[in-house]
Amino acid sequence: MTLKDSFSLAFNTVKSNKLRTGITVAIIAFGIMALIGIITAIQAMNDGLRDSFSTMGANGFTIAYKERFRFNDNDDDNKVDKTRKAKKSNLDKYIQLNEAEQFKQRFNYPGATVSISLNGFGNYEIHYRDKKTNPTVRMTGGDENYIAVNGFTIEAGRNLTPMDVQSGGNVCLLGSDVATKLFGEHNETAVDKFINVGGAPYRVIGVLKSKGSSALMRADNVIITSYNNVRRTGLGNNSFVIGVLANDVSQVDHAIAEATADFRNVRKLMPSDADNFAIEKSDKLAETFIGLLGSIQGAAGAIGLITLFGAAIGLMNIMLVSVNERTREVGLIKALGGKRKNIRQQFLFESVIISLLGAIFGIILGVLIGNIFALFLNVGFTVPWSWVIAGIVICSIVGLVAGIWPAVKASRLNPIIALRYE
Repeated sequence: MTLKDSFSLAFNTVKSNKLRTGITVAIIAFGIMALIGIITAIQAMNDGLRDSFSTMGANGFTIAYKERFRFNDNDDDNKVDKTRKAKKSNLDKYIQLNEAEQFKQRFNYPGATVSISLNGFGNYEIHYRDKKTNPTVRMTGGDENYIAVNGFTIEAGRNLTPMDVQSGGNVCLLGSDVATKLFGEHNETAVDKFINVGGAPYRVIGVLKSKGSSALMRADNVIITSYNNVRRTGLGNNSFVIGVLANDVSQVDHAIAEATADFRNVRKLMPSDADNFAIEKSDKLAETFIGLLGSIQGAAGAIGLITLFGAAIGLMNIMLVSVNERTREVGLIKALGGKRKNIRQQFLFESVIISLLGAIFGIILGVLIGNIFALFLNVGFTVPWSWVIAGIVICSIVGLVAGIWPAVKASRLNPIIALRYE
């Protein structure tokens, strides 16, 4: 009896027991589907985050009065010099306009560009004649450098000028999504038109090119005016944000060190005082979220493995039942000259075939479900090949482990007793 004969018998047995095979395949498939589906969705989220934050540039950083996001207090970037103490009077101290402007004037790092901005409160519904956007448009006040520092490019019209910033007039630039919503595909026609923002008329002076918005960060769903306009209308936050763009990634750490020293002087901090502001790299938030998603990915892997462990127990139980049902068949194979290893091979083949069928269906379903989620993030079709290969290997191991004991038990049957078994 050859290896081919053992495989053929195993395949025919699997094919003939459709209900039992289907149930076992479904158990394994659901375990793999959960694993691959979650991993695919997380990979899509990772791609979406990287796409969203890549336009901000790895060579930029911001200065704010406190950290916007903190998930890990032990992070190296969050470590505070133990020799400095934080005064209560320095805590939660907003960055005032005069401080931001003073820093902009004195920060002379070679090739660096400094921008001042003030974020608006909440979201807005923008109107133009009978058209309007959803009430989700983000309003930001910037200066003449805001566009460059934040990775925007002007598609039509012009940028804010120092005169626009100083006067605080009702002029603005529209993000690609907003311009398209109000003016259609030919959004360059928006230039010099008047739109309604929060009940006030604003003249559109420019339209921005798309940065590739995703569901995680809608960078194109924005309207940009001057920070003095946001401050004058009372629609902004209490603290200004300073953005700095270095010439090269290699210069960022040096620029941060110089910016820290300059801003400490602006804030009139003593050498023994701790910093009462936070400096964050542009890619820090993305890396933080990606790190969190990595933890979720590990948890998803654990859930999938637990499910597969349960499936292995179920598969072993079914194979043991199969041994009892086919005792006479085993006796007949032995009577015809079949050896113990042939019996073991046949039952191991059956177990592995069932397990791999579950893996195939589970991988297909998992990739499809994960990519349905990716569609909502506007991310391209993705396949976690490393996990697909890992899933196949894991299921092969599951099939072997689940089939070893039933195969050994079947091979040890006495052919005479097996033939008389009813």
